[in-house]
Parts: sequence; C-alpha cells; structure tokens
Amino acid sequence: MRILFIGDIFGRPGRHIVKERLPELVKKHAIDLVIANGENSAAGFGITPPLAEELFELGIEVLTSGNHIWDKREILDYFRMSNGGPHSPARRLLRPANYPAGMPGWGLYQGTKGKVPYAVINLQGRVFMSSNDDPFRAADQLLKDVTAKIVLVDIHAEATSEKISLGWYLDGRVTAVLGTHTHIPTADERVLPKGTAYITDVGMTGPYDSVIGVKKELIIEKFLTNMPMRFEPATGDVRLCAVVIECDDTTGHASSIERLMLA
Repeated sequence: MRILFIGDIFGRPGRHIVKERLPELVKKHAIDLVIANGENSAAGFGITPPLAEELFELGIEVLTSGNHIWDKREILDYFRMSNGGPHSPARRLLRPANYPAGMPGWGLYQGTKGKVPYAVINLQGRVFMSSNDDPFRAADQLLKDVTAKIVLVDIHAEATSEKISLGWYLDGRVTAVLGTHTHIPTADERVLPKGTAYITDVGMTGPYDSVIGVKKELIIEKFLTNMPMRFEPATGDVRLCAVVIECDDTTGHASSIERLMLA
C-alpha cells in the first residue's frame, strides 16, 4: 500500500493547493490512501464542519488535528455526531487521543481501503504544550484495540526530542510515526530498524511567505513590542508538504518514506 500524508493544511491557501495538486499526486505516486492534518484549515485556526466535509470530498480519508482543534466552537457538535456509530463521517476527523477522558471526539479511526484494513492514531505532545495524558501510554492502550496491520500515528508536538522518542518507542509496532505542529518541514525522514517510517515534522501545507502561516509583519511586530496582536493568515508562496509511505499490507512494515514539497 502507498500512503500520502499531507502536513498541516493552513487556511484557504492550503485548502486551495490541496484541491489543485492532490489528483496529480495520487496519480503520479500511485497513492492508495490519503491522510491529512487539517486543524488549521479555517483561516489558520481550527476547522469547521463544512471545511472538514470539503476536504473529505477531495479524497482525504481521515483528518488528524492537534492543539487548535477547539478553536471553532461548532466543531463540538460535529464531534457529537460521531456518537452515531463508527461509520459516521464525523468519526473521520480526529482529535488527540490523549486529551482528558470524556471530551468530545475520537483519537483513533479504523477503516478499510479496498480490502486492506488500516488505523490512524492522533496524539499530542506534552513538552512546551498543554498538559495532557501521556502520549506514550495512550499509544499502548490504543494499540490493544487495533486489529489492522497498517497503523499511522500523527504526533502533534513541539519538541523534536519527544517526537523521535515516540518514533523509537513505536518502532516495529506501527507503520509510521509522523510529526506535525511546527509548520517547518524537517529533512530526517527514514525507516527505523524494525520497519516504522518516521519524520519529525511533515511541514505546513500553506503560505511560506509568512511566519509559520501568519503574516510575517504581524509576528515581527509582536516580537519587537510584545504587544497583543491579531494574527492574520498570509497568502504568498503557497506550498504543499507531504510524505509518501510505501508499506507491506500483510505486515504493516514500511519499506520507504519520501518527503515532498510542491509549489
């Protein structure tokens, strides 16, 4: 199986380039399954139900998220729809699984593509971020319920040390550990010794004439003055960042991971 994972989709520019470039990417790389992090797709902060549905209609099977998942309050009702059953469309939008118990939404999705079962796990780091449950032990618990061999983990975290530690911890137990959140693509993609594909950060799909997606003038001014600032999404130099993972659908082990950046 060949899997395309698209990094943090940021605002309208990110959504537009995904819509524009996804069909050719799927064809060129013979992609079987498309996953994306969509937590910043609503003007750079959060996601709304209509935007989630829009991204699903493009052929994205599962959307992961992170610390901005609650930025749009209407997403709470969308998550409550997921209680309608495992095949509800709302179940395909994930929030980090290691959030406190009882919160709306789900951090694990199990589906089938063709005849091949797969699972997607969404976790959030704790270093330099809000305090949540331990993502390492959360992964252990979730994997007890996963029957699929192909398992992708989105670790939405700030610290590179936390991400690579989780990669080593899950090596051989999942197909891929893919870092998101910093909006800066890293050049450390590799397959770990026991067959898990890894990258510290896939990077942002959105405007790179910016400071991690926001108009650079606003962020520079904030650093200079330390005054409150209303952040606005940038629009220039839009790029799509993603990785392509090839794996064995009988073992779940990855054989390759390729980093992509398209303008």
